[in-house]
Amino acid sequence: MQITRAADYAVRVMVHFASLPPGARLQKSALVELSEAPESFLSKVLQRMVAKGLITSWRGGGGGFELARQPQEVSVLNVVEAIDGPIYLNLCVPDGRGCERSLACAVHPVWVDARAALVKVLRRATMDRLAKKRRVAQSALPRLPIAARVANSSECTTTQGAS
Repeated sequence: MQITRAADYAVRVMVHFASLPPGARLQKSALVELSEAPESFLSKVLQRMVAKGLITSWRGGGGGFELARQPQEVSVLNVVEAIDGPIYLNLCVPDGRGCERSLACAVHPVWVDARAALVKVLRRATMDRLAKKRRVAQSALPRLPIAARVANSSECTTTQGAS
């Protein structure tokens, strides 16, 4: 199993938003830069995130994107499932329900336990916790010129134009 590139970009965007003050909005161009995603691809990811209620899209002069929920209410699991759908390790273990061979299959309980462990880890990793880790990691970076620090840090709180 591998998390898709789309889910990875979505998690990057969510962690960045969680690092900003509540209500901060960013244009799509800023999100493209910070996520290092192709613009057309990220546009589709952002649309999916809006549809799933993770972020809100605003039009107009003060437009952009912002978090729709509190960072402590959103886990990596929420983001991954919003983009990729439910976590499956094996087709016979969509939700631990099994298949017709599950009682006779020696490996079935391993798949069930592995899926449960992965879901537990992803559920525990909330955006607020990841944002705190991001701030700590950034504070350990060598001091960059002010323009680079603002562009790459949680200090950037400017509401920019329409998305």
